[in-house]
Amino acid sequence: MSRPTRRLVIVVRADPVICGHSGEARNLAEVALTRGFDDVRIVTWPIPALQAAGLPLKPLDSILPYSAGITVERPEPVGDYRVPDGRFTLGLTSRLYELFTDGVPTVCISMYLTPHTNVVVEALHGARAIGAGFDVTTIAKAVGSDITNIVRTSIAEGRAGAAAFLLTTFLANDACVAVSEYTRDLIVESAMQVDAACGTRFAEECAARVSVSYPPIDTGAYVDLDPAAVDAALARRGLRRDGYVLFLSRVTLAKGVDDLVAAYRASAGREKVRLVVAGTGPELAQMRDLAGGDDRIVFLTDVSDEEKPLLMTGSAAFALPSKPRPEFVETFGIALVEAMLSGGGPVITTTTGGIPESVGDTAIEIAAGDPAALAAAIDRAVLELTPEDRQAAALRARDYAMRFDRVRVFDRLIDGLAVPAG
Repeated sequence: MSRPTRRLVIVVRADPVICGHSGEARNLAEVALTRGFDDVRIVTWPIPALQAAGLPLKPLDSILPYSAGITVERPEPVGDYRVPDGRFTLGLTSRLYELFTDGVPTVCISMYLTPHTNVVVEALHGARAIGAGFDVTTIAKAVGSDITNIVRTSIAEGRAGAAAFLLTTFLANDACVAVSEYTRDLIVESAMQVDAACGTRFAEECAARVSVSYPPIDTGAYVDLDPAAVDAALARRGLRRDGYVLFLSRVTLAKGVDDLVAAYRASAGREKVRLVVAGTGPELAQMRDLAGGDDRIVFLTDVSDEEKPLLMTGSAAFALPSKPRPEFVETFGIALVEAMLSGGGPVITTTTGGIPESVGDTAIEIAAGDPAALAAAIDRAVLELTPEDRQAAALRARDYAMRFDRVRVFDRLIDGLAVPAG
């Protein structure tokens, strides 16, 4: 096999994790193959580690294959039982060290600052200590939970050192990006709190260096779908076109599933459409209980990547009523954009976090945590809009969503970097 001339490495919680950033990694990897990278690798966690963590996972047999030229690596842990948690991160670090020291010009993107950016920085430090790794360019992408779950929590608990360390790690990269303008503002605001607690100057540097890179989406997977394929997928599920409101995401309270179930049961639209809750997550059992055995509410836990756009296309409306919680704030809304691309019914969502950036002025938006307003939005979408209204809305939504096409996002992310070339 010939030696690669240019490599892209993405460090992320990849498939089968149900997470928008696993999709980001896939889309960046696919575009990289068309942009001169002849060695593309996603470095992630072993499947047993993901299962043991309790993360919501897709069925393993439902994951679409990656294109030839993309290698998914899941380094095994290093060490024995006396290193209970660090074994897996050491496995990641050691593999990255190997990739950074073999002389291939490399761009490395990490998503989630802890632990992924930590292992990248550590591996690169080790590589450069032996005189290698100077042909590696690093990009760190901060997501909302990096800030809400680590920085803010650490400050609130009087553990500002953890927050300061995370920001130090972030800023140690060649490029620092945020998933949305909302997230960028959140980073700067949180850095100001760290500065006040630690006497540091993170906020000034974050304001100067952090840019925005929206999630890259495979727009082609959601447009111009075969109508027969859509009808067949719905028939397999016992559904009909425009006969259901669709929720498709992680089943957590932060996604507003409890509000959606309550709103649906209180809506007049329930007489016309069903509610389909597609996904899995920590609150799935609780949501089933909340549904109270209502046979109009359908739970699907095995939706494949291939089936997802078909369900979106056939829906009467797509609802993602996210609401801010201490552990999570919706910093963009990838599923919303995917639904907008699909040409299905209108998107119903909230004004939480970065959602307004993902939908523009094309969605039915309500305040977060308001089931009554959500019920009214369902009724508007399924009872009041004419076919002409729905068609016009779908075209506007798709036109807006095309700005997040993965090729466009990839090129903007890579342009302007001092990228190593073979």
